[in-house]
Amino acid sequence: MKKKETSPANIVIFGGKGDLAWRKLIPAFYNLFINGFLPGQFAIYGVHYEKMDQKDYEAHLLKGVNTFSRSGPAKKEQWKKFVQHIFFFEGDFTADDTFRRLAVTLTKNDKEWKNRAVRLFYYSVSPRFIEPISLLLSKFALADEVLRDRIVVEKPFGSDLHTAMELNQLLTKHFKESQIYRIDHYLGKETVQNLMTFRFANIVYESVWNHNYIDHIQITVAENIGVGGRGNYYEQAGALRDMIQNHLLQLLCVTAMEPPVSMDAEDIRNKKVDVLKAVRPLTKTDVKRNVVRGQYGAGTLNGKKQVPYRKEKNINPKSNTETFVALKLFVDNWRWQNVPFYLRTGKCLGKSTSLIVIQFKQIPHNLFGNKILFDPKPNQLIISIQPEMEISLLFHAKEPGVKLQIRPVEMDFTYKESYDAPVPEAYETLLLEALECDATLFMRADQVEAAWKVVTPILESWKKESPLHFPNYQPGSWGPKAAEALVKKDDRCWTLLPENGIIKNRVKKMK
Repeated sequence: MKKKETSPANIVIFGGKGDLAWRKLIPAFYNLFINGFLPGQFAIYGVHYEKMDQKDYEAHLLKGVNTFSRSGPAKKEQWKKFVQHIFFFEGDFTADDTFRRLAVTLTKNDKEWKNRAVRLFYYSVSPRFIEPISLLLSKFALADEVLRDRIVVEKPFGSDLHTAMELNQLLTKHFKESQIYRIDHYLGKETVQNLMTFRFANIVYESVWNHNYIDHIQITVAENIGVGGRGNYYEQAGALRDMIQNHLLQLLCVTAMEPPVSMDAEDIRNKKVDVLKAVRPLTKTDVKRNVVRGQYGAGTLNGKKQVPYRKEKNINPKSNTETFVALKLFVDNWRWQNVPFYLRTGKCLGKSTSLIVIQFKQIPHNLFGNKILFDPKPNQLIISIQPEMEISLLFHAKEPGVKLQIRPVEMDFTYKESYDAPVPEAYETLLLEALECDATLFMRADQVEAAWKVVTPILESWKKESPLHFPNYQPGSWGPKAAEALVKKDDRCWTLLPENGIIKNRVKKMK
């Protein structure tokens, strides 16, 4: 990340003692601080309704940094300097007094710093607190400078199109759209950002990035864990709302978007919205044919016993909530006409991975016949977002020897081998962008609503028809058999399957 001068900043975290602040936000701010990206004058206020001694709060946050920071346990001197900027702020999110005292505190800082500081209000809270916090921020004019004050809102952005529109109307009632930063941490991941650079800084791929050369695209976000302690949330959300509506559709946007006019945030976000608007609406028949849902049962995962979803904590024992979704979409525009996009996500799968696969078409005429050994598949470009963080191109080359024999080989770019500098966490990038008033990596109201429009036909169809055979896949597998059938009926296959592994592993086996 490039350092640049930043204005003094007052940072207020509503839910400052919560899990997100402990695991992600404070470790991210700490790493920004020790690497010189925070301004010289800043203050972080953790707002929480319970009483807590300042020293106890500092010890609590230090434990989080020592456990979750990418830079490892905090060094004593660095932590001592950083923690001088952090303050516990007891207060009820719904009480006037909390915001009256906040106003006094932030104004006092402005006077001491002789500068009206940037104000960043982070909503690390349950969705039910968004309305009262927004109302009271507005009432006490805490975020009344449009160019200096902004709010950051965590997902979920509603539970359907209607609630998303209501949430957007609520927020824009109190703030300008340019002040609202809807955060999806996937967009802050280094490899996702690099995808835009890869596409638009290299002419060699842009010329073939269309329906003339690409057969189909796969986007997989798989998790090798169950729902754990998130039962209350997950039971209401499910995989479609939790992952497809935001994370996977955002990856779809970055993969399929047209080149923006400039790197201006609005130019980029306009192109992303265009992709979602071009997604072919799903009919009832499409949902039945092209959408697969699943729920994991009992089994073994990572060598340990895994209970079925219906026996997880805070889960209805007769739950029909899906923990797996696979679907096929089309983007109806000039570039992508009739190119299928296969999206897949799930819990308790064979491996934790986030993968975008660009599957190119077969060559028009095969000159080599049976000279191609092992794998006659066409070229593939694989963008691994996590955990590998690499971009691989699979192509065919002659094997050394006196006879003509061809085998697949890989050309790799990996962060680990190419760069010595550590890769920042997604939240570090996103928090810095928010402080610097750069909304490129954050979602706009119309983008959120357009994403909900894509999945609304699925939600409506599922309401009318409950699944008949849950659970329908075992932990450690790659989901229900119907997910494999979804692509197999198109004479295709998922790139990541238990018997194949990632392409890199498959190529190694051939040697």
